[in-house]
Amino acid sequence: MSLRIAEIFGPTIQGEGALIGEPTVFVRAGGCDYRCSWCDSLHAVDSANRHDWTKMSAEAVFDAVSQLSGGKPLTVSISGGNPAIQDFGPVIALGHAAGYSFACETQGSIAKPWFGDLDTLVLSPKPPSSGETVDWDVFDSCIVAAHSCEQVVMKIVIFDDIDYAWAKETAERYPDLPLYLQPGNPEVDPDVPVDLQITTDRLLWLVEKVTDDQWYVPRVLPQLHVLIWGNKRGV
Repeated sequence: MSLRIAEIFGPTIQGEGALIGEPTVFVRAGGCDYRCSWCDSLHAVDSANRHDWTKMSAEAVFDAVSQLSGGKPLTVSISGGNPAIQDFGPVIALGHAAGYSFACETQGSIAKPWFGDLDTLVLSPKPPSSGETVDWDVFDSCIVAAHSCEQVVMKIVIFDDIDYAWAKETAERYPDLPLYLQPGNPEVDPDVPVDLQITTDRLLWLVEKVTDDQWYVPRVLPQLHVLIWGNKRGV
């Protein structure tokens, strides 16, 4: 069995969500069943880029992670694309045996048994601005599949008032999932510098929305990696 890998990089820090700031090696899978309008990782999503992806065995993936981390166990984040398209169970097993922890982020459109082997599962349902529609029955099955996962959380990207209202409805649907909100990044071209004023203004807008509504359920976080590196890939 081989895995389609768009890139493996790090160690760096996790830039968002429940593990923000944590030293991490990233394994980015190639391929996705979504085409979000504001996708910031099309190089790992669009099949037009498949010739740039590398077919790797689970052993080769873990070897790359181990070399990057100098053999020192840390957190490995499996992302994409949608990593749930593929079977990362063997990679997780190899890593756990060596003391590594594993997190995965997925939109919750495909459930896999290996979700239960993770240390952290981040379910990130895509709001209306993405142009995609969430199948909540499948999303529920992802939660069931992760029954033995140590930590399951939900992260939602917010671009506008419609997304915000949708996030509140989604939070009511899943009151037991810790919720993280982050403002969406409208500029995804890695060659275009990020306007930090616009980025911070969007974060302030979201903070004020939450506090004005006295909605104290979510944690509001920035995309820390965007603030530091903009849209540069591989960091």
